Amino acid sequence: MLKLVDVLGKQEEKEDWPMHKLECASMCTFGQNWHPSETVRLTARILAKQKTHPERTQSERLLAVKEFESHLDKLDNEKRELIQNDIAALHHFYSKHLDYPDNAALVVLFAQVNCNGFTIEDEELSHLGSAIFPDVALMNHSCCPNVIVTYKGTLAEVRAVREIEPGEEIFSSYIDLLYPTEDRNDRLRDSYFFSCDCRECTTKEKDKQKLEICKLNDPPSAETVKDMIRYARNVIEEFRRAKHYKSPSELLEICELSLDKMGAVFEDSNVYMLHMMYQAMGVCLYVQDWEGALCYGQKIIRPYSKHYPSYSLNVASMWLKLGRLYMALKNRTAGVKALKRAIAIMEVAHGKDHPYISEIKKELEDH
Repeated sequence: MLKLVDVLGKQEEKEDWPMHKLECASMCTFGQNWHPSETVRLTARILAKQKTHPERTQSERLLAVKEFESHLDKLDNEKRELIQNDIAALHHFYSKHLDYPDNAALVVLFAQVNCNGFTIEDEELSHLGSAIFPDVALMNHSCCPNVIVTYKGTLAEVRAVREIEPGEEIFSSYIDLLYPTEDRNDRLRDSYFFSCDCRECTTKEKDKQKLEICKLNDPPSAETVKDMIRYARNVIEEFRRAKHYKSPSELLEICELSLDKMGAVFEDSNVYMLHMMYQAMGVCLYVQDWEGALCYGQKIIRPYSKHYPSYSLNVASMWLKLGRLYMALKNRTAGVKALKRAIAIMEVAHGKDHPYISEIKKELEDH
């Protein structure tokens, strides 16, 4: 296992005071109107860190932030406009507390952060924040990864999920691997400006299972399937946007209507069905409809286990959610079984000494 400290460094609180002061001063100035995006906050901290520590940090032993790939020449007008919006926000919220490079340098830095940032999540894959880990960013992507990146405090930990031969390249995954080859590569091209040529993408061997069609006496035509895939992709994007302004009941209705429509063509194990079931489960959890959440989770877990690679955090988090739901609904036998399934994956992905493991084991003891 390789342990790498993030760009902000693992320092004593006193040593990191300038970082806290940077945000506290800005928060005090703007009060309730302080709402920079995570990307803006992260970039502000990078700029402050580079000023106070111009030398390489612990996490830049192999690669410095300034050496990050920006793919500047590949940015379309929309992405460039978004970066300019971030630069404007950076100036707005931090102008009194930071010294800035010129606009061209900021464009490069934001492009670097967008392309090399990591999303930090908890044990249930709920979003916690963003960070950069320069040395970890050296790893290339594969849809058949041989390592997984997890987090412990300010550490990024890289753990093998299968045997790795001497001299074999280390690959992590940059994206959610649930989806079929075309969707994965669309995401890679949009966010990272490359297409993947790993075994999974070359053979497309899992695509048929991931896009499973209903077994009917009169099977749907190829054109019907194609139209439904197009609908599924559109409704996924519609839901992503709707989360920002629709109520939970309206969001759940989008899920239910889309599942009903897609269910005429797709099996429940189809990844587009699973995607909307997962969203519906999230809404149920938000409104504390434990029975509804459990119902969706039970439909999701087996296909997840089939579609995702071994030791997937997505599978572990689903077992964990199911275990906690069973416990809340007084089904201890099922709860214990599910939590143990989660632990078995997480001990490989996070390590047996990770605080998440201790917390879950304590939950088992308390019940």
